[in-house]
Amino acid sequence: MTEDVKMKAAMPWAGPVLCSLAFGLLALSVSAPAHAADQANGKSFVEKFDKLDRSRWYISDGWANGDHQNCTWSAKQVSVADGKLSLGFAKQDYKDRNHVCGEVQTFKRFGYGAFEVRMKAAAGSGLNTGFFSYIGPTHKQPHDEIDFEVLGRDASTVQVNQYVDGKSVGSAKKVAVPGGADKGFHDYAFVWEKDRIAWYVDGKLVEEATDPAKLPSHPSKIYLSLWGSDTLTAWMGPFTEPGAPVAAEIDRVAYTAAGEACQFPESIVCKLKQGTQ
Repeated sequence: MTEDVKMKAAMPWAGPVLCSLAFGLLALSVSAPAHAADQANGKSFVEKFDKLDRSRWYISDGWANGDHQNCTWSAKQVSVADGKLSLGFAKQDYKDRNHVCGEVQTFKRFGYGAFEVRMKAAAGSGLNTGFFSYIGPTHKQPHDEIDFEVLGRDASTVQVNQYVDGKSVGSAKKVAVPGGADKGFHDYAFVWEKDRIAWYVDGKLVEEATDPAKLPSHPSKIYLSLWGSDTLTAWMGPFTEPGAPVAAEIDRVAYTAAGEACQFPESIVCKLKQGTQ
């Protein structure tokens, strides 16, 4: 995902009036403070969405990330029912866009550990379902992130990637999702360590990064989002009007800090400790 997308997504306090100021910050060089790893303030958790915990999740509402995004974040596109979080995308006028879409982000920042989600993505050319970590200039940090993104033009795959100091340094590799990311719930996990990132789909290792120059190092917030674009056609495909509201569903999100015990049986942390991966 492009820098300006992540920049604006990381700004819960910013409305459209501040967009130009925020984007201007991207051009600035932001120096990493000493002991950046010490800035993590998030602890291990398992979120099963029995309710929407407003102390953990901020709901994006009332702005878009830039001209490339054809929807406005809307709190009405975020809901919880039957133990699942729903992030919607629908045709509806809101602010200066004629579509609305949903995103949540954590208030806290998380350091090295296992980041996991069980989700069903939305299909449709021009749509993007994302699970990622991000921190950036608006937090007075360099832009670091680690991604899982399902591009709805081909929901049989998920793309993995990472950014360091605002630059895409990963493979942007597309990985097959057995049965399709939009056809059922699948488990996506990345284990972020000081000297390695490993991505897993349904418990299977699908990609890793070990080059020190290609490893984020700053504690980051966790994001879940569904959005669309009319302009990023080379990456996301031509936008096709869904015709009816669509949604991505999230059954569980978890973070396990490095060195801590496995929190639930299906966790990648359990599988790694059992030596099954």
